[in-house]
Amino acid sequence: MSDSVVTVRPRRIRLVCWVSAVTLVVVFSLVATSLTGSTGDGYGTFQRGDQLAMIGLGVFGALGILLFTRPRVVADAKGVRVRNVIGSYELPWEVVRGVRFDRGAPWASLELHDDDLLPMVALQAADKEHAVEGVRALRRLHQAHLAALAGEAASH
Repeated sequence: MSDSVVTVRPRRIRLVCWVSAVTLVVVFSLVATSLTGSTGDGYGTFQRGDQLAMIGLGVFGALGILLFTRPRVVADAKGVRVRNVIGSYELPWEVVRGVRFDRGAPWASLELHDDDLLPMVALQAADKEHAVEGVRALRRLHQAHLAALAGEAASH
């Protein structure tokens, strides 16, 4: 078996998320600087804490957006590690039946022997050729594992 390691992260969504997160912090900061004086016809006035809270909301919103930059797939001869937006999985190749990237699907998935499908959000259709290359690399690793198993079975 080869010692190669395949690491795939989405490209387009990471760019979109970073731009969106920065924009959100800037917009909330601009809104925060405009929060001064009276609240209107009421008796309240905007305080420094209100401005800081608005900036804090922008930062928390940006952190939420940046969760979508988390997906990654790392695979080697032993198995595959899938990290999605929420949740991570580490699977040996023995439990993987195949690597799927169905037409029209938003991302690739691992087909498991128990008929489960594990989505791999890091391999997104929006990344086009980058995602296709990632799927091909995973399929090569999976095929190498199957060939090694067949070789072991033949030698016994």
